[in-house]
Amino acid sequence: MGQITLRNIDPRVEEEIRREARKTGRSLNRVIVDMIYECTGFAKESKRPRGHSLRKLAGGWSDADAAKFMESIDICERIDEDMWK
Repeated sequence: MGQITLRNIDPRVEEEIRREARKTGRSLNRVIVDMIYECTGFAKESKRPRGHSLRKLAGGWSDADAAKFMESIDICERIDEDMWK
């Protein structure tokens, strides 16, 4: 990927970019690159985040599914006092 140096940016524009970076928790570079993609109309290639293949498993249960699962493992949570004597 190429590199571009920007000079003579209006201080108001710079402050707006910095404000957006602080507000969204993104780097200045990421904010500027996102602005360029937005203004040029090019679609960014979406990178799949780490663990994307597990998305269906992690956090994807409905409340009813989660309750059913917790009920099914309830027996595993019990301590058999007689066994530990």
